[in-house]
Amino acid sequence: MPAPYTGGCQCDSVSYVVTAEPIRVSACHCKECQRQSGSAFAMSMLVKKDSLTVTGLTKQFTRIADSGNEVTCVFCPECGVRIYHALRSAPDILALKPGTLADTNWLRPDSFIWMKSAQGWVPVPNGVKALEGQT
Repeated sequence: MPAPYTGGCQCDSVSYVVTAEPIRVSACHCKECQRQSGSAFAMSMLVKKDSLTVTGLTKQFTRIADSGNEVTCVFCPECGVRIYHALRSAPDILALKPGTLADTNWLRPDSFIWMKSAQGWVPVPNGVKALEGQT
């Protein structure tokens, strides 16, 4: 599905538009993503920072990822849904949480990352690169 993409949080307090195609879509299996998603992994869709326009108030906190990178997590203060992550090591790129897209039918990760902490029951689809850590 071509850009633009729209999406937002569960309570509709935060919405966004992405005007460019994603750089990459990954499923991250690190323990922090498992904790944040409440599931076996979390998805991230890397986009250029200047292609994302967010409407509505957001809140953020910063943590250190397993990789050592500083990650600023941006979310809706009303319903708590993560909208994106900003990596200090990649200031022009954002990791949008693609489960917040209005249309998710076209999503398919091109890589599974942090497989060394993946749940053993999660299969890697054919044609999807699986990495022990992160590139």
